[in-house]
Amino acid sequence: MQHFRLSFFVTAVCLAAAYYWAGIMGAFIAIILGVLEVSLSFDNAVVNASILKRMNDRWQKYFLTWGILIAVFGMRLLFPIVIVSAATGIDFMGVTEMALKAPEIYARHLEASHVQIAAFGGMFLLMVFYSFIFDENKELHWLGYIERKMSSFGKLEAIEIIMALCPLLILQNYLPEQIRLDVMVSGVTGVILFVIVDSFAALFEHEEEGEQVVATLKKSGMMSFIYLEVLDASFSFDGVIGAFAITQDVVIIMLGLAIGAMFVRSLTVFLVRKGTLDEYVFLEHGAHYAIGVLAGIMLVSIIHHIPEVVTGLTGAVLIALSVISSIRYRRKAARAVE
Repeated sequence: MQHFRLSFFVTAVCLAAAYYWAGIMGAFIAIILGVLEVSLSFDNAVVNASILKRMNDRWQKYFLTWGILIAVFGMRLLFPIVIVSAATGIDFMGVTEMALKAPEIYARHLEASHVQIAAFGGMFLLMVFYSFIFDENKELHWLGYIERKMSSFGKLEAIEIIMALCPLLILQNYLPEQIRLDVMVSGVTGVILFVIVDSFAALFEHEEEGEQVVATLKKSGMMSFIYLEVLDASFSFDGVIGAFAITQDVVIIMLGLAIGAMFVRSLTVFLVRKGTLDEYVFLEHGAHYAIGVLAGIMLVSIIHHIPEVVTGLTGAVLIALSVISSIRYRRKAARAVE
């Protein structure tokens, strides 16, 4: 429970603030939003843990301090305001006032930005999924021959980019002409951002004692931190929009999502400290497949609305199956040793 102490403290503070702002109903809605955030972001926690375990203690602390501030206030409060401001041409303070005094109008503007948000987040998450699936150095394969074959395709140059851009090109053919450019620009931006973060390793190449030492920037502190925040942003966009289906009170939404975001952070650290990914060897696989499904759902949602419950249930099923497979694998390995 020690890993969740800060989360319970933040929950108490947020619920007190929600009660002060909107009474008992405000606190109740904040709890609902927090639970939904955790249930929809468990796969995010698993992937975060796979990256966080490579970071040193200092950057892990930054992830739990500065990272949570960025996640709550930056990605779930300020960034949606920035998006609405850019889409409408209204200045930042004007949109902020709109969010507080006319939340129904703010919600409509944010919903109108769903196309760009879904294209950017969907393409970034799709690149995260492909980078895992097409990793030719991956030794353990959950789906056996199929996954081994897909990993072997990682030898092809830029296979992830090709496989990501092809669905985007196909998708834009089914979109109204007035939003095609927005979808293409946002989607390509998501791919570019992933490539930038993933490719900064070249800056760390140097020769040492006759051997080439490559420090992968994504695995180093600073860029791992940035990578995690962008990944969190991709997960949070649709959560913010979906929260308006429950309430249009921006303050309650922020407090509820803050509770969920904090527990996701604590869950990430718990998975790292307990070595859960080493014990359940296919858990990371299940989380990445869930991310792949989420990426597909976000892209499809540009054309057709898909209920959040579908996303949550799909991720939960994949995670559960990966845990079951991990237990079977561990038992089989134990019998082989005996």
